[in-house]
Amino acid sequence: MIDPTRQQLIEKLLELSELAPDYRFGQMICNLAHVGRGPEASAVWDIEDAELLDAAKEHLANWKQIHEAELAKAH
Repeated sequence: MIDPTRQQLIEKLLELSELAPDYRFGQMICNLAHVGRGPEASAVWDIEDAELLDAAKEHLANWKQIHEAELAKAH
């Protein structure tokens, strides 16, 4: 069974992938690690799933705010 935090993280990654299909997966993970831990090279290695989940939520909220007009047209 997958840990609930990891399950939520996977769901957020899926949501972000659907909103931004041109976003490469590795790019997405590196950007989220940067949001969660900062620009250090070790951020990708050291970030915990809960931190990555928080970063994904923050990134999604920011992305939706920036692209709000585009999202409204799509619905």
